[in-house]
Amino acid sequence: MEFEFTGEIIYWRGPSPFHYVPVPEQESAAIKVVSSELTYGWGVIPVLVQIGDTEWETSLFPKDGRYLVPVKDMVRKAELLDLGDTVTVRLVLAGPR
Repeated sequence: MEFEFTGEIIYWRGPSPFHYVPVPEQESAAIKVVSSELTYGWGVIPVLVQIGDTEWETSLFPKDGRYLVPVKDMVRKAELLDLGDTVTVRLVLAGPR
């Protein structure tokens, strides 16, 4: 499954502080339907992500009925992004590795 959406970069101080882009409700609901086939534990789902010209592998994290896309520091630096910026995210669900 592939998705493309626009979202704002947020910061969450949770157990693992990081910058994220929340997956919109509709896309999160579609991912939830297939999540049991894709997760490798704790509800996290491996994905291939692209923002701008930068592509990387990571995992979606479930949070409050939606998913969060982690945006690594190297991605933010390469794409000149900061907290609050709006970005277009291309997301490909990868399944367990």
